[in-house]
Amino acid sequence: MKNYKLIFDKVIYFNHDKFFDSRGFFMETFNKKKFYETFNINLNIKQNNVVFSKKNVLRGLHYQIGKSKQGKLVTVIEGELIDVVVDIRKGSKYYGKSKLIKLSKKNRRSLWVPAGFAHGYYTLSDKNIVIYSVDNQYNPKLQRSIKWDDKTLNIKWPIKKKLPILSINDRKADSFNNL
Repeated sequence: MKNYKLIFDKVIYFNHDKFFDSRGFFMETFNKKKFYETFNINLNIKQNNVVFSKKNVLRGLHYQIGKSKQGKLVTVIEGELIDVVVDIRKGSKYYGKSKLIKLSKKNRRSLWVPAGFAHGYYTLSDKNIVIYSVDNQYNPKLQRSIKWDDKTLNIKWPIKKKLPILSINDRKADSFNNL
């Protein structure tokens, strides 16, 4: 974990070492001890998820509330996407601000998105595989979504002509002003 950057004082964008040999490569995507030593965060992973998405898929903007708030460690192992984080911490000087970050197999970067941020991404490649590890169990009753095209947030997604592919739940997402 090196070459890291803090975003909104809590979100961490960082590189991984990748070791190549004649067989292929090895990349450590998470090491609890190194994560603590580097970022002073004692991250306890509770669940690992793998997501496959084709091109032009938009997932998000998701977050959980109450006792199910989650932090997410996001790593792309195939493809390329634009990841978006939105600060939803009421009282934060960054409240309602968003940041777009490119994650890809090629750039070997990960993103730590702590609780208090909505998260989503838009896929740029034909085939995208994302691993994300969370520090709390998923609870569908406490899952929330903000509209990807919310007028208040005014996120500059890199969407060209056609609308993104959305889940039914993301089509029904709520306005940021209703948080």
